Amino acid sequence: MEEGKAYIESGILELYVLGQLNATEQAEVRSMATQYPEIEQEIEAIEIAMEKYALQQAIQPAEGLEQKIFQQIGITSASESVREAVVIPLNSQDSNNYQSKIRTLRIALVACVALLVVSIAALYSAHSDLGIARDQIATLSLDREQFSRAVSFMKSNNEDLNKLVNMSDDPDWKTVRLAGQKDPNDNMLVYWHAKGKHVMVNNTKMALPTNDKDHQYQLWALVDGKPVDLGVFDVKPDSAHILVKMKEIGSAQAFAVTLEKRGGSPTPTMEQMMVMGGV
Repeated sequence: MEEGKAYIESGILELYVLGQLNATEQAEVRSMATQYPEIEQEIEAIEIAMEKYALQQAIQPAEGLEQKIFQQIGITSASESVREAVVIPLNSQDSNNYQSKIRTLRIALVACVALLVVSIAALYSAHSDLGIARDQIATLSLDREQFSRAVSFMKSNNEDLNKLVNMSDDPDWKTVRLAGQKDPNDNMLVYWHAKGKHVMVNNTKMALPTNDKDHQYQLWALVDGKPVDLGVFDVKPDSAHILVKMKEIGSAQAFAVTLEKRGGSPTPTMEQMMVMGGV
């Protein structure tokens, strides 16, 4: 419905009625008219409107012109013209005069049509400009959304930075460094508050390979030699959060990370042990 309305407002239907479109454009209009009844109705309305306009703009002959014409051709009244039809052959001069007048009328008609076409083309151009303006508005809206996301990103980062400052002032927070098991370059940081049972990982201090969409990293706490699930996370250097909150644990001798299928595993896959560190 909206597409049909936009097509009507574009001004192309007026050009179609005036015969100013090429074969391809005409075929497109006919196709649109078949799909959208309102377009077909609009075409009919334009044709009727143009016909009415032509009739309204028709010039009425001046009073007495009829009698003057009769006198020119040798008839004194309309009734005489009915009684006896007189045929006057046109001489070459009269013929030239009439041809000149016909050419003048044709030129005037072409000029009127040209003016109408220019007006419709201007309307079509204005509609195109409106479309450009709408695209610009959409771009501005997208820029605004991107700006809002950037502000949200900075706000979240600022909150996490404040948390880190507060954590450094609290002696109950411990920083546990996990070292690479397969690759010595792998490492990450885990923050643990034993009394509050809080566990967080530092998203900006992760030197781990980026996981794919089918896998996630899983954090484990080793309690009395047994692994306890502390949740899964993704390696996202561009994340809005510096700190990623994990499941709570009040007691642990070490922390470790394995690479598991997305969603995690009830038990760690030892062959996929990535990093580990003691408390």
